[in-house]
Amino acid sequence: MRDDADTLDRRGFLRACGALGLAAALSACTSAWADVRLTVATGATQGVYYGLGGALADVWRDHLGLAARPEVVPTDGSGQNLALLADGRADVAFSQIDTAADALAAVPTGPRSPRALARIYDDATQVVVRADSPYRALADLRGARVSIGAANSGVTPIAQRLLRGAGLDPDRDVRPATLGINDSVAAMRDNGIDAFFWSGGLPTVGVATLAATVPVRLLDLRDLLPRVRGAYPVYSTGTVPAQTYGIPDPITTLLVRNVLVVPAAMPDGVAAALVDGLFAEQPRLAAASAAALTIDARAAIGTQPVPLHPGAERFYRSTKSL
Repeated sequence: MRDDADTLDRRGFLRACGALGLAAALSACTSAWADVRLTVATGATQGVYYGLGGALADVWRDHLGLAARPEVVPTDGSGQNLALLADGRADVAFSQIDTAADALAAVPTGPRSPRALARIYDDATQVVVRADSPYRALADLRGARVSIGAANSGVTPIAQRLLRGAGLDPDRDVRPATLGINDSVAAMRDNGIDAFFWSGGLPTVGVATLAATVPVRLLDLRDLLPRVRGAYPVYSTGTVPAQTYGIPDPITTLLVRNVLVVPAAMPDGVAAALVDGLFAEQPRLAAASAAALTIDARAAIGTQPVPLHPGAERFYRSTKSL
């Protein structure tokens, strides 16, 4: 994103139009954003981040009148996304809240410190095994070939914390592989792994594609969650409904919030415009990705401990969500 004098002028331009209200101002002042360039760091191509990122790119191009569609970058997930944000190679990043909180703790201030635009949806932790496997609980994975997520993803810390909660050392008690969702799906299809961890929206394309050819189950995490949540209160408890991926019964799992984050240096007007586009076009996003069905302005402010960007905060105050 170009953060220069022209961009700063656009901030003043939006303020000058403020009496119209944010939505009207954006409509009247669309050309103010025409030369904004954005790069959006997402996730694996078979994951929700990537699909929703593509839909957001289309929405932002159209709603803000951008001359160029934002570039949508596939990545290994939250960890890599925040690294790209920190070194200036991404302007917007999808991230799990736990990974974003860790990045904020490392760099709490400064122009590239992460700030939130919105909480968008919650990820469900999915521990996937073949339906005909003997594994019924996480503790049963002792000695198994287990993918714990790509090395720079948000999946890996969750997998490690859950395995430890089940009394397993992630490095010694399982045979770990560091595969992203695409490679995990391929490996399970080829019988190269026994289980894999994934944290994503429901349904995740890659898991659904796998389940269409290889019947799968998800391990229930009910017994572990009090212990894990006691140590990491950023997580919550949720349910994967029956018939998701063909599973016969609902299972209890760990949930983690997802947020859109930007650098603190993003001009307030640009941040406000991005949030306005997110909510103005929510039905369009939901048509592209079921995860967007839960995007809601009141829930979106729940980004703690990552603070809202001042431009996002201005938007929520204008809608009385704050």
